Amino acid sequence: MGATLLCELGLFLLCTLLCTGHTQDAVLTIEPNWSSFVIQEFVIFICDMNEGEDTDWEYKINKDSQEFVSYNAHKVYALEISSKGDSGEYQCSGRKKSSHDTKNSNTVSITALDNPRATLTAGTTIIPVGGSVTLTCSVQSSDGWKYEWFRQNQRTYEGQTRDQQNRDIRVSQGGIYSCRGTRGNPVYYTDISDDVTIEI
Repeated sequence: MGATLLCELGLFLLCTLLCTGHTQDAVLTIEPNWSSFVIQEFVIFICDMNEGEDTDWEYKINKDSQEFVSYNAHKVYALEISSKGDSGEYQCSGRKKSSHDTKNSNTVSITALDNPRATLTAGTTIIPVGGSVTLTCSVQSSDGWKYEWFRQNQRTYEGQTRDQQNRDIRVSQGGIYSCRGTRGNPVYYTDISDDVTIEI
């Protein structure tokens, strides 16, 4: 029994030494957590040192191994995507104020895209008697999109907001249909798709 207790105590001390002798690496995360962004959207970089208080550190961001944002007191940085040139590998670094020790984070890859256009496809364009057809709206960058649907009848557009989040809808009315993607806050809208005419 004594030997067992001694063994458990030894493991506890070993774990304590290992855990307290090593601090976690810095971590860079982004919000929203998407792999691609389009022009005029924002990406938020959050740099966490996992050691001490946030105010103990100064922070900088590198892009493709070059300084992008110089050392400052803010662990959060907002970037508005302005061109495809914003694509790249981002990494943050922290410098401790008291000792000037530095820590580097993981890298996060971002792809910047031109303004996308929604694509509308139909399983068939003819509605059988008493039946319906499926319409599908898609956007080049699939992360986080919701969808708005429109139906033109007698030159009047009716926004079908009840279907806003659905990529696929089933319709039983004839008309000229179109859609667009929406995401983010502030809200970003894609260009509206080409029209698809559905007949009964």
